[in-house]
Amino acid sequence: MHEPNPGSPLPGPRSAAASDVVFTADFTSERQWVAGRSWAYPNGGPVNPGDDKLDHLVADPAYSRSGVFRARRRPDGRWNTGLLTTEGSPDGFEVRTGDILEARVRLPREIGAWPAIWTWRDGGQEVDVFEYHPDNPDLLEFTNHVRGSNRYFRDDMISPGAWLDLRTEFGARSVVWWANGRRVFADQRGTGRNWHAYLIVNLSVCGGRYHPPPRRQTSEMSYTVSRLVVRRPNSGPTAQPQGVTAEEEGADEQKAGA
Repeated sequence: MHEPNPGSPLPGPRSAAASDVVFTADFTSERQWVAGRSWAYPNGGPVNPGDDKLDHLVADPAYSRSGVFRARRRPDGRWNTGLLTTEGSPDGFEVRTGDILEARVRLPREIGAWPAIWTWRDGGQEVDVFEYHPDNPDLLEFTNHVRGSNRYFRDDMISPGAWLDLRTEFGARSVVWWANGRRVFADQRGTGRNWHAYLIVNLSVCGGRYHPPPRRQTSEMSYTVSRLVVRRPNSGPTAQPQGVTAEEEGADEQKAGA
């Protein structure tokens, strides 16, 4: 630790710069989040059986707006499920290359639960902050679908019902994932310089093709996201919590083609 020389002025207190926080999730906000609809699902939902999901997305705030993402069994065999996305919201927030996402989550306990925080735009641009399946109780899945990398990370700190602090750095040349303060995977692929995408937070239900479906006696499941923020380092105090504008995107494309 550096100590000032005797007689020199003492440095002022140092704290994390608030100016680089460009997004703080308020799941109750209808300006930030759209509930029960996503173009990551065919026709915007409500179902996606092709991805082995039993989901039937619902806009009911009880399924997502508290930060507790729920799924409840339906008489038809599907599950009402909670999903929130920034896509189509009035604020239209998008994560960009260089951003850092931090989240605190509590994992579900029930077999068949499939929680995730991920990104999506225009049929792709998906980076998974995390996915989890309780049938693999000590394993988190980290995937960069943009440039084809993934890691199955096993650790004793991962278990059904566990609280985890997650951090994902969306670097142009490498996406880096952290769990409980440990750097656990750097993919050396990155997102590319002009990448941007919307956020999705949801709880899906497995259909049984890749992971077992819910047990017959299970009628409800949930997981919690108690905190989610996005930082934009070196953004300066004038940074606004909103997505890339059409003008900015066009300028980036012109630079990339130069």
